[in-house]
Amino acid sequence: MQKREKSFGIQMLSVQPDTKPKGCAGCNRKIKDRYLLKALDKYWHEDCLKCACCDCRLGEVGSTLYTKANLILCRRDYLRLFGVTGNCAACSKLIPAFEMVMRAKENVYHLDCFACQLCNQRFCVGDKFFLKNNMILCQTDYEEGLMKESYATHVR
Repeated sequence: MQKREKSFGIQMLSVQPDTKPKGCAGCNRKIKDRYLLKALDKYWHEDCLKCACCDCRLGEVGSTLYTKANLILCRRDYLRLFGVTGNCAACSKLIPAFEMVMRAKENVYHLDCFACQLCNQRFCVGDKFFLKNNMILCQTDYEEGLMKESYATHVR
């Protein structure tokens, strides 16, 4: 059975002056800074909670970290190392795991490939699109296709 990935939240907490300093899970020193991070049920200096690959400070790049194979990773490196890649339904080229995509049912597309496959009109967020015979169509081309189908059935 394959082990599923784990993503965990990162909280930034203000250190209260009247509390005993907590130990950092990264460097094992006391945290005397004004702020600390809490992640994986442990406390960290902001500088100590870093991605094992790119060394970015995880508290700065988002509120989530990923762990697998005893590594603490940012989202980009997690996807690069362990993400599932696939092929674009429009151009058939490989889509890297960390790349943003558009999905329509079980099809996945590069952002640049997510366009009407008849007129090449690109879709913006909120635009209506139609999936017919596994083709992405804009509203105009979809409706024109319906009109042609309707005309063809009446003529027979």
